[in-house]
Amino acid sequence: MTGRSDYIIKDTHRGLLYRNGAFECILGAGRHRFKASPWTTIFGQPDVIEVVLVDMRSRELIIKGQEILTADKVALRVSIVVQFTVIDPKAAVHAVESYEDRLYSDVQLAARRALARMTLEEILTNRNRLSSEILEDVKEIAAGYGVNIGRADVRDLSFPGNVQEVMNRVLAAERQSQAQLVEARTKSEVQRIEAESKAEAARLQAAATADTIRQEATARATATETAVAAETLALERRRSNAAAYAEHPALLRLEELATLRQLATNANARLYLSLPGDAARSEAKNE
Repeated sequence: MTGRSDYIIKDTHRGLLYRNGAFECILGAGRHRFKASPWTTIFGQPDVIEVVLVDMRSRELIIKGQEILTADKVALRVSIVVQFTVIDPKAAVHAVESYEDRLYSDVQLAARRALARMTLEEILTNRNRLSSEILEDVKEIAAGYGVNIGRADVRDLSFPGNVQEVMNRVLAAERQSQAQLVEARTKSEVQRIEAESKAEAARLQAAATADTIRQEATARATATETAVAAETLALERRRSNAAAYAEHPALLRLEELATLRQLATNANARLYLSLPGDAARSEAKNE
């Protein structure tokens, strides 16, 4: 770009303008043209214009597996993904020789410091804490050379062979215990549902039995009331008949004749009649 006076910068970049090696300003997106300095005509040499482009887009930097010792002296290999953005292009170019290389080493050192404070169990159970500590450690440092770090996530953890074998056994045991826990919970739930079903069936059966008993008692009470009413009505009719017969003896005689007529229709019926003369002779014998 040396010696040119016409530059085009994209929206994704910013340009650092240098004239004869001295920094002048930061160039935004667009076309930029530069006129020759008056000193050019005096000394007979043109100005040297240089524009250094800086990418302002969000990018990722992968910190490959680094073997680091934990607080309990277990060697781990850790891979980290860093998401960063240049926010000050001048600082990114002037403060360090290469901001990407510097960011790489800063994150690497931050990971070593964070792992040295944590045990293997803490790392395995709370990987987010490791990522947070790395980010917190390196964020302010990176801001000093114009870089903002959005994320610093642990991507991979590798263990030595013996530790890996132990971890596999631990994970297998955890999976088995979880499966047993799920099975026990399922069995308990099935038993609970069965017990509730049996209790509900017993309740329904008891309700049905009670209803049947109630209906039978109601039916018996109704039948008793009906029988009592019928007997009362019959007694009332007899009382009325007796009163009528007492007041009108001829009615009783008519009933007797009707009864005799009905009995006469039966060939097997035997009638014993007492005549008035027989009654007189019986009385004479008694005297």
